[in-house]
Amino acid sequence: MARPPVNPRLWRYARSARRYLALSVGLSLVTTVSIACAAVLLGRVLAGVITDPGRRSLGSWTAELVLLALALGGRVLAAWWQSRIAHRAGARVVTELEQAVLVAGAGLPPRELERRRTELAVVVGSGLNGLRAYLTGYVPALLLAVLVPPVILTVIAVHDLTSAVIVVITLPLIPIFMVLIGLLTEGRARETLAATTRLSDQLLDLFAGMPTLRALGRETGEATASPGRTMSGRVRELGETLHRRTMAALRIAFLSSMVLELLATLSVALVAVAIGMRLVHGDMSLYAGIVALVLAPEVYLPLRTVGERFHAAQDGMAAADRAFAVLDTAAGDTADTISAPAAQGEITRFRTGVNAASDTAVPPASGAVATPLSGTVVTSGSGTAASRDPDTATSRASGTTVTGTVIPPASGVTSASGTVATPLSGGAVTVDGTRHHRNGSLGEGIIELCDLTVDSRDGAAPDGLHAVFRPGAVTALTGPNGSGKSTALQAILGLIEPTRGAVLAAGVDIREIPAEQWWARLAWLPQRPVLVPGTLRENLELLGATVAGPARRGPARVLSELDAACAVTGFDAVLEALPAGWDTVVGSGGIGLSLGQRQRLALTRVLAADRPILLLDEPTAHLDADSEVAVAAALTTLARTGATVVVVAHRPALLSAADEIVAVPTTCPRMLR
Repeated sequence: MARPPVNPRLWRYARSARRYLALSVGLSLVTTVSIACAAVLLGRVLAGVITDPGRRSLGSWTAELVLLALALGGRVLAAWWQSRIAHRAGARVVTELEQAVLVAGAGLPPRELERRRTELAVVVGSGLNGLRAYLTGYVPALLLAVLVPPVILTVIAVHDLTSAVIVVITLPLIPIFMVLIGLLTEGRARETLAATTRLSDQLLDLFAGMPTLRALGRETGEATASPGRTMSGRVRELGETLHRRTMAALRIAFLSSMVLELLATLSVALVAVAIGMRLVHGDMSLYAGIVALVLAPEVYLPLRTVGERFHAAQDGMAAADRAFAVLDTAAGDTADTISAPAAQGEITRFRTGVNAASDTAVPPASGAVATPLSGTVVTSGSGTAASRDPDTATSRASGTTVTGTVIPPASGVTSASGTVATPLSGGAVTVDGTRHHRNGSLGEGIIELCDLTVDSRDGAAPDGLHAVFRPGAVTALTGPNGSGKSTALQAILGLIEPTRGAVLAAGVDIREIPAEQWWARLAWLPQRPVLVPGTLRENLELLGATVAGPARRGPARVLSELDAACAVTGFDAVLEALPAGWDTVVGSGGIGLSLGQRQRLALTRVLAADRPILLLDEPTAHLDADSEVAVAAALTTLARTGATVVVVAHRPALLSAADEIVAVPTTCPRMLR
């Protein structure tokens, strides 16, 4: 489908472009009137000087010359002013679109954001800079092409109808060739942008993995036996592809300009020959001939200018189309995202919890006895034995009384400095004799997944998931890779709109809860922890945890909740090795820390956050076995203090610490094999 000359979405998303368009129309009208007036005045003066010997002095044409100077000055001033506001509008429009794309990209679901990561980087990085050429050159030329030819053609027809007929016949040739050339150029512009995106994607991956490649001595790609398949060879190949496509687009641009110039020149030549022949035979006045001859090039000039500047604007418009695709996607998602509840009573119900739900929320470990040798656990609620094997575990949502397994938490966690943080069974934690309680009642964190289904490329993942996550319990989501475990967490967060089913919080659909209010109750640890450029302190405070001050040293010091979380994750040892401690500066994505240190920081941030609901996606990734056991014990402790803990788990340490294990169903063929 051909792109319209002026994309209406540009004026919708870039408000500053609207004022620029109105001013450009007004200035184009001034330019058009100036052209017509200048031609008429010039023809009058030249014809009078040639045909009337008595009026060959400046004093005889003072009024006409003054008006001619005003007309020429008005044309120059209008062109200068239009160019000035066009450059300013171009900068503002690019800035507005970049900010809008950044905001829209940040609001995309994680799956969509990962898919469009490179596209967003190209568009926001440099792709939209082509819009400057579009606004400073193409739009003014397009407005002149719409306004000037009809007005000038009318003036020519008034003075010489024959010349007007010749212009009417030859003028459509230029738009026809412009359309043919534009269709070819548009496709090449898209291919050039696609090649730029592929190159940027490869470079982003290369730069992200450069520390690892350098550590292995592979940054130059010379360590392999097949240099053609190395990273450097691939980047060089992509760069050459981009170079070839760019030069091909430039070649077409130059050739098309030559074609348009040739057509315009031949058309003006036809008008000039016709005027000359009739002047020789005395069939027309010199004044009419001069006016028609002066105005004929002005009819073709705007169309030629549009053709010349069309190519410069194509790269920007191709990038703008991708920006609009992101903005349209975000606008479509906004209509389906979490909105305010219809009644205040629903908010109250969400805050206080449902009494019936609170009555049934009993910590699973209150009467559980673990028998590690036999691999089963007996729960006082039913006296039924549940297997530790995840494949045989069932979900409480399906009607079975006992799900998952229960083991008692570890007796204590020792920090790097030798301080012990001891979990208690009464909803509190003791750290060196100090008792800490976790905020929130047991009934406030009940989450229910009702027939949760999210479509994917190969099927549904998850497909018809039923589960209930209760305060006081650690629930583990299991299943093969790609079965929809992370998607289920994103649905709980409200980041993904389910294809079917709903997520209920204390009986209320989360889509009826304001997003900020819902997210304020959640602490989320994704597979790739989000670390922003700044200090470790700033990253920690993303979920509300704060560093009160420098930790007191010595064997008898009292640990705060943050210190206890650092001791559990092993991040206290990382802090000990950093001279600046919490004021250590890290780069984007946690550059400056190893993968394990990033995971420990993100996990510490979640454990120290005072949130009643914890969602963790593979929380022990990149951790050693001892740290994994400590984290599992800490999650169990948090659950006993009233938190709702949901983890995506594959490792035995986390599965053994789970009170309930839910297998995530899927209909993806590759998962069912």
